[in-house]
Amino acid sequence: MAVHISRREFERLVLEAVEGLPASIRERIDNVDVVVREWPSPDDLEGSAIPDRYGLLGLYQGIPLTQRGHYDMALPDKITIFRRPIEAICATRAEIVQQVRTTVVHEVAHHFGIDDDSLERTQYG
Repeated sequence: MAVHISRREFERLVLEAVEGLPASIRERIDNVDVVVREWPSPDDLEGSAIPDRYGLLGLYQGIPLTQRGHYDMALPDKITIFRRPIEAICATRAEIVQQVRTTVVHEVAHHFGIDDDSLERTQYG
């Protein structure tokens, strides 16, 4: 059974997950906004190749650090964490906390150029 928390609390969990990353990682995150949305849009789903809105927990949109060349005056990359799909797969608040952390790490990994195939071999896949 899904559990729900307030949007404010969910946003705080996302912020804590970002702040909880090791300093060596946080310091290398460059030009990235982290946002919370309730659900992925149809365009988000299409771009991710995940057909079910319950299956997309987070999304990285941008140019990974490993692919950046001349990168002046670029709009920020974006990491979106989707609240409702995460709540839907979690039965307790503790599960939400863990899933938010895992999703944030997963999307930050994409910012660093780590693809889904590589992530699948880790606990963040």
